[in-house]
Amino acid sequence: MAPRNKKNLRVCRVCHHVVEGESCMTCGSTNLSEDWAGYLYIVDPKNSEIAKKMNIDMPGRYALKVR
Repeated sequence: MAPRNKKNLRVCRVCHHVVEGESCMTCGSTNLSEDWAGYLYIVDPKNSEIAKKMNIDMPGRYALKVR
């Protein structure tokens, strides 16, 4: 399921987590970007090859590319 309004979402440049607030819930960073592409939702990071390649260990919404 793609985000409904990409303009309101930002992505953490550190961990690629999709963020709606002022800081990342996952790593605590405030280094956020509005310029991102590719949307994925990780449900089970322990059994996901994509999550392993992206070093994701928590379920959630992530961007594939962050500029």
